[in-house]
Amino acid sequence: MPWDRNRMAARAAEELEDGWYVNLGIGIPTLVANYVGDKDITLQSENGMLGMGPFPIAGEEDADLINAGKQTITELSRTSYFDSATSFGMIRGGKIAAAILGAMEVADNGDLANWMIPGKLVKGMGGAMDLVAGVGRVIVVMDHRNKRGESKLLSACTLPLTGKGVVDRIITDLGVLDIVEGGFGIVELADGVSEDQLRAATAGTIV
Repeated sequence: MPWDRNRMAARAAEELEDGWYVNLGIGIPTLVANYVGDKDITLQSENGMLGMGPFPIAGEEDADLINAGKQTITELSRTSYFDSATSFGMIRGGKIAAAILGAMEVADNGDLANWMIPGKLVKGMGGAMDLVAGVGRVIVVMDHRNKRGESKLLSACTLPLTGKGVVDRIITDLGVLDIVEGGFGIVELADGVSEDQLRAATAGTIV
């Protein structure tokens, strides 16, 4: 069976290394906080928090502790708080080792579209453009297909871009792919998924 959201998040957590400062985007990436385990990882949120813990147990939520996606989270003994200007200074200054982001489309040259669909209400693009320009590594976690069953891994993005050539690795419900010379490179297949199935679900070039 393809990976579910939690398995995708757990797989993304395997990408993180001790000592890293990491930003988690909205959606599936927020679940990564539950799978960091014993690694020395400091999670950063662009709304002004450094040192996010996992999601709270039901009934123990603190409405004053939220991530950039307005979800309630927990703090750690080393958590610090600051204004958004300082937060974006960390991002733009190259202090964040990696960002794990969701996406609507990824092209086989590393282009990323994850902030708007033309004609739909957009409340703001958040920190995505700053993140893809300022962090050391961009990891996308998303479903391989959209709700219409169409591939989200394309030869060229059709939606407005967040960044050009910025994606390093993609983790989907079907497996793990890297952006390599000439297109997508298969790194790992999800449990029970064949290479033929992944190739058939991918509209971009797999080398």
